[in-house]
Amino acid sequence: MTTMTDWLLDDSPTSRVQASLGRGYRMIRLLMRNPLAVIGAVILLTLIFAAVFAPWIAPHSPLGQNLSQRLLPPSSTHWMGTDELGRDIFSRVIYGARITLMIVALVAVIAAPLGLLIGAVSGYFGGWTDKVLMGVTDVFLSMPKLILALAFVAALGPGIENAIIAIAITSWPAYARIARAETLTFRNAEFISAMRLLGASHARIITDHVLPLCTSSMIVRVTLDMAGIILTAAGLGFLGLGAQPPLPEWGAMISRGRAFILDQWWVATMPGFAIIVVSLGFCFLGDGLRDVLDPKQGGKS
Repeated sequence: MTTMTDWLLDDSPTSRVQASLGRGYRMIRLLMRNPLAVIGAVILLTLIFAAVFAPWIAPHSPLGQNLSQRLLPPSSTHWMGTDELGRDIFSRVIYGARITLMIVALVAVIAAPLGLLIGAVSGYFGGWTDKVLMGVTDVFLSMPKLILALAFVAALGPGIENAIIAIAITSWPAYARIARAETLTFRNAEFISAMRLLGASHARIITDHVLPLCTSSMIVRVTLDMAGIILTAAGLGFLGLGAQPPLPEWGAMISRGRAFILDQWWVATMPGFAIIVVSLGFCFLGDGLRDVLDPKQGGKS
């Protein structure tokens, strides 16, 4: 009797579903062999769990103030202490996971597809199209991401929505460069020529054949970039240009806690620790995905 594992690892799948499940199963097995990737996945799952179940995990309201309990050190009642307004820092960090997850998700949804499409079109057509699109891309890449994001937020105005737009605008060029490099390696391949002979339009070739082949490297880059997105969002929040009070955004929490860093260190340290842990989690997971999705690793399970 054929086991489920044998069915998933069958070298000759009988359906697309079996092939997709088998490929996913092999990826998971390879990831499980990488301890750092496992740690990163656990951190990411913990972030998602905290964001989804924040009302049930947080012992206190993230916005409720109690001046009689201001600047209390960590204890059994307040695990991470309280801030200058008596708000429970642990509860605010837990609810801050929602804001962080929303920022990275929206930036990835906006920037990655945009960069992927621009890079694929540039690499596929070449010529003046490539020169124009890559010229614009190089202009964005020539400036530091945080400085460029500050400029856009200053123009758009402070706020979490504008911060997301600004970070997305500054993030897409790296994805465009990767997609273009990937496209250049196979734009003259035989299967592309065959599709042209069959009468397929440029749009169909790009969407059905070019973009899927660029997806693997894009997933790796997006995962690795999540740490940078979190730090950029925290930087904007620290400067007062991101999420506005009283939202429990980690960067804004650090900014308010810097006035008490010498005597009440926990006010700024706890959200800073959350930023470090989540950023490392995305880096660890991104490294693991890079090893798994590397074509040179193919076939190992």
